[in-house]
Amino acid sequence: MNPIQPALFVPHGAPTFALRPGAAGAALVAKAATLPLPRAIVIVSAHWDTDVPTVGFAEKLETIHDFWGFPEALYAIRYPATGCPEASREVVAALETAGLPVATDATRGLDHGAWVPLRLMFPDAEVPVVPLSVQSRGGPAEAFRLGRALAPLAARGFLIVGSGSITHNLRDYQKAWQDGGKTPAYVREFADWLAGRVAADDVPALLDYRRQAPDGMQAHPSEEHLLPFHVALGAGGDHPRSQRFHAGIDDYVIAMDAYAFEQGEPA
Repeated sequence: MNPIQPALFVPHGAPTFALRPGAAGAALVAKAATLPLPRAIVIVSAHWDTDVPTVGFAEKLETIHDFWGFPEALYAIRYPATGCPEASREVVAALETAGLPVATDATRGLDHGAWVPLRLMFPDAEVPVVPLSVQSRGGPAEAFRLGRALAPLAARGFLIVGSGSITHNLRDYQKAWQDGGKTPAYVREFADWLAGRVAADDVPALLDYRRQAPDGMQAHPSEEHLLPFHVALGAGGDHPRSQRFHAGIDDYVIAMDAYAFEQGEPA
């Protein structure tokens, strides 16, 4: 019998996070060390955005370097992850059971939103990985529904990982850099508001963050980087035990908070 896995939300930061993981990287490494070895990992990255939930079926997952203008050392990194068609079929079945439309992709590899955190957490690439896309057009409610569809997989040994960023406004990065590296106040305020709503198990507010959070739209001019958080939240099931296992800011404006959502044991 497989131990019930938590659902995780992890940051992937700027691509240079792979070279300078810092405190956030150390937190991911430490968290992974506490987990029972998953049967498979479902990774939902902000950088794979489709109209319909799409499940990857590739048996060898290409390391996608989907960024430009960074140090050459980044482009030399390979994360030798493998897929598992059997696990991918179980993900498809879980989504279909929940009434969601599903597509498949036989060639999709791992973009940096996927391989950067996974390389830190599972450096030996010993666990099969199933990429799953996010749907930015559906907003938080659909991302949460996607996560709820995945929740039953936790009891089968699947680790659900959403990878994004608690704040993500790259225009403000340029402003902060020009301002001598000063972090705008909203970055911490938004991250702390979200942490408070998580602690209160206030799912309606988390889904309505663009109206209810301080500077929610400035924290996320577009939503794709926060939606993996909503997927992880949903994958934690009903009223999960939540843990904010890292809080911090990188590159002036990127809140690198990480969360775990743990289901209770079945009765």
